[in-house]
Amino acid sequence: MERQVILNEKHLELTLKRLSHELIESHLDFSQTVLVGLQPRGIHLVSHLKATLEKILKKPVTCGNLDVTFFRDDFRRRERPLIPSITNLDFSIENKKVVLVDDVLYTGRTIRSGLDALMTFGRPSKVELLVLVDRRFRRDLPIQADYVGKAVDTLISERVSVEWKETEGADKVVLFTKE
Repeated sequence: MERQVILNEKHLELTLKRLSHELIESHLDFSQTVLVGLQPRGIHLVSHLKATLEKILKKPVTCGNLDVTFFRDDFRRRERPLIPSITNLDFSIENKKVVLVDDVLYTGRTIRSGLDALMTFGRPSKVELLVLVDRRFRRDLPIQADYVGKAVDTLISERVSVEWKETEGADKVVLFTKE
């Protein structure tokens, strides 16, 4: 399996800083904005964004994690049962601006599930989408990110993996061909 690093640790750090500054331009002091990471992989990105934003703003940023397992359209179509993750939204999203965060945008189905799951917690004033990697040209649903770290053009046979120090030992984004 051929692996190509498309964002190394240094580029990933710069991308996170750029995304953080874009968020600050749109949301100023984050008093009416919350970040919500989609389980399982978006939570790592939220954690890194939170640290970067708090370093820049010098104040806490409200973040949470959202599990979309039971909102997926393929929930009952899999041979093996899906195991849900933990949802942690210990704050109100009512009339708040919510930035949904995920690592890779591909077909749009996970984001649709995230929107459905989010609405069970209230009615935000606005929902935006931030993704680290946008795999263009393969949407099943009309979903587009408001904030994109890196856009890549991929083949169906390729896969994008965002790897973090905490879980895989290094911060990087890798493109590889499925076997």
